[in-house]
Amino acid sequence: MEVVKIRMQAQYHSLSDPLDVPKYRSAPHALLTVVRDEGFGALYRGVSLTALRQGTNQAANFTAYSELKAQLQKYQPQFENKNLPSYQTTLIGLISGAVGPFTNAPIDTIKTRLQKTPAEPGQTAIQRITLISKDMFRQEGPKAFYKGITPRVMRVAPGQAVTFTVYEYIKKKLEDSKLPGFGGTYEE
Repeated sequence: MEVVKIRMQAQYHSLSDPLDVPKYRSAPHALLTVVRDEGFGALYRGVSLTALRQGTNQAANFTAYSELKAQLQKYQPQFENKNLPSYQTTLIGLISGAVGPFTNAPIDTIKTRLQKTPAEPGQTAIQRITLISKDMFRQEGPKAFYKGITPRVMRVAPGQAVTFTVYEYIKKKLEDSKLPGFGGTYEE
């Protein structure tokens, strides 16, 4: 679905020209067109970069969150080994949510460009990744690897703020419950 999404986002369509027909009319149409024109394997183009992007994003995100939380608890003795107030959890979730995209923006940008265009016959994935990277650097400079970072951070960071806030809230409720395995004890 990542390939379908990128293809639909990348197609150019001018609303000022009513005769200009977009290549893909919908997600199912894009899916069928990619499979028909490029084969089923095209749907998995960039899957290793997508996995790498997600892995580095989560590693950076959770590391930043854990460290920020530990620092806040250390400098606020009343919260040591206790939950932070929700507004603090939200704030550090927002910050940690921004860390992930900044750490892996180059991977994401290369992945997007890889998925945007059909492969050349006989070209391996690593050859395409290398070519895309070299062309980006040569033609656009190092800033090209961070194109789109602002909207990505604006999308990811608030989601992580909500996720961590809800996680901490539910975790506290479960720990305070009398349920076995969540803070309560088994009665024999």
